[in-house]
Amino acid sequence: MIRVVLPHHLRTLARVGDEVQIEVSQPITLGAVLDAVEATYPALRGTIRDHGTLKRRPFVRFFACEQDLSHEPPDAPLPAAVAAGAEPFFVVGAMAGG
Repeated sequence: MIRVVLPHHLRTLARVGDEVQIEVSQPITLGAVLDAVEATYPALRGTIRDHGTLKRRPFVRFFACEQDLSHEPPDAPLPAAVAAGAEPFFVVGAMAGG
């Protein structure tokens, strides 16, 4: 099971608590986790990634094991600690401005 922490507004849409657990088949990649989140919580389709291009939405960032994975390709493997369920994968709503 992969642990995913969502920002408050996405938790509200999905009607979930602070952290969700999803089943992801091997290989555990960034794209596979996002596919599983959207399949498990259809209300989140299009909120994290664009429907057509599947590119990350502006002001949404991805973190795992204190690393920013926002610009990694979808087929990039996630850290072993995330794949093992020891560490969560974070979807974060970024802020702009100064």
